[in-house]
Amino acid sequence: MRERHHMLPVWFFIGLLLTAYGIIILTTSITGWSHPSSALLSQYHPGLWGGIVLLLIGGFYVLQFRPRPPRGR
Repeated sequence: MRERHHMLPVWFFIGLLLTAYGIIILTTSITGWSHPSSALLSQYHPGLWGGIVLLLIGGFYVLQFRPRPPRGR
């Protein structure tokens, strides 16, 4: 019997990292919602949008490159 070794694509791990960063940024942005910054254009809440975008891109990579059982078995 010959064992096959299945390697995970690096994009799966990049997706996990982007998803984790998206969750962190989105959570801190939601918690800081009641205390807005005095920075220019802070009324658009860039942390919220950045967290959502990172979460969506990371989720796409995780779903697209997730480990799957080998075909042909």
